[in-house]
Amino acid sequence: MTSRPLRVGFISFANGHQWSYAWGAKAVPGVELVGAADSDEGRRQQIKARLGLPVYSRNRDLLREGLDAVFVCSENAYHGRDVIEAAAARVHVLCEKPLATTAADARAMIAACARAGVHLGTAFPCRYATPIRRAYDRVSAGAIGRVLGANTTNHGSMPGGWFAVPKLSGGGAMTDHTVHVADLLRWFLHDEVAEVYAESGRLIYPTLKCDDCGVLSLRFRKGTIATLDASWSRVKGFPTWGDVTLKLWGERGTIAVDAFAQHVTVWGEHPWEAGWGDNMDAGLVADFLSAVRDNRPPTITGTDGLRAVEVTLAAYRSARTHKPVRIGSSRDLTAILPSPTD
Repeated sequence: MTSRPLRVGFISFANGHQWSYAWGAKAVPGVELVGAADSDEGRRQQIKARLGLPVYSRNRDLLREGLDAVFVCSENAYHGRDVIEAAAARVHVLCEKPLATTAADARAMIAACARAGVHLGTAFPCRYATPIRRAYDRVSAGAIGRVLGANTTNHGSMPGGWFAVPKLSGGGAMTDHTVHVADLLRWFLHDEVAEVYAESGRLIYPTLKCDDCGVLSLRFRKGTIATLDASWSRVKGFPTWGDVTLKLWGERGTIAVDAFAQHVTVWGEHPWEAGWGDNMDAGLVADFLSAVRDNRPPTITGTDGLRAVEVTLAAYRSARTHKPVRIGSSRDLTAILPSPTD
């Protein structure tokens, strides 16, 4: 006797990652794509043409279709609204990063899902890149000893559109590109960020209403220090759209990983190097849907999303005040967005 198909839907294609999630879900055995909801007529036409799915202009019409799970990829400011609506319909949710634009919204989303008895996952696909996972395994096995520090990057092209409208996105480049690496470092170190110092600016696109460059210094509770370049610095003509890189240095060696180039190098007593080619989004989608089918919490939870949001909000506060911001004593941080006159 076979189990019934897992019924999956999609709320908003405002963030283009939803296309990758949709194709990823379609490739998972035992999954039925039920439909999508999007308030934008142009996007609804694209969804019909490319996926052949029923498309609704309102979330509630999609959520009445008896879904098991839904992927939320609306503008960042609407994540809270959309996730809470899905939770009220008792549908499991994978929400695009950043989980929310304020810590209060992120907590409300987590609470709503808990009350409804559904799981909330955060879309951090970099954890599913094979080189990242291999690097994590090497670090966990003690290949470089205790990690003392890290130099990291998350560069990208300036996406334009609502991503550069703080009211919708929650900020600029630091909002867009801090959370992935913050999550990876928390995961690698099994530790939380204690303090953030950041500087940001509009250095490449001076007419923007938000930051296009940001550099963060992070101090973790157990003492590890790290830097992160979170910028839209991939200008026209650059050979790749962006990157996610980590260089971790420890007591006995150094490990360098490039998630997009699919490469890991270890320097130390036992040097090691390898490369791969895979689809991290497909891994994220398959794991989340497996969790739904097994009725277990997703590997990357809403709380993981909240912790990364807290790092981002602390970075904005630090950039405005030019002072370090402690996260442990600032759980009620609200978004401090760049103003047009900064």
